[in-house]
Amino acid sequence: MSSTGLITEELLAAQTEASVAVLAQRLEDDDYASPFDGLGDWHLLRALAIHRPELVRPYVHLVDQEPFDED
Repeated sequence: MSSTGLITEELLAAQTEASVAVLAQRLEDDDYASPFDGLGDWHLLRALAIHRPELVRPYVHLVDQEPFDED
């Protein structure tokens, strides 16, 4: 996540298959110093699922979301 905690278009655009794999592994391991750290990763993965779904397909089980309207 960014240092400000904001999920920006730039942050989403900067993600690669490798960076999403690392993010997903952190979520799988669930070894965070605080619950808020894990929540930040989850929000980033969810934003990626909406805006760049091709990167999240292998990890969609981590998003655990209700159907959403992409518009």
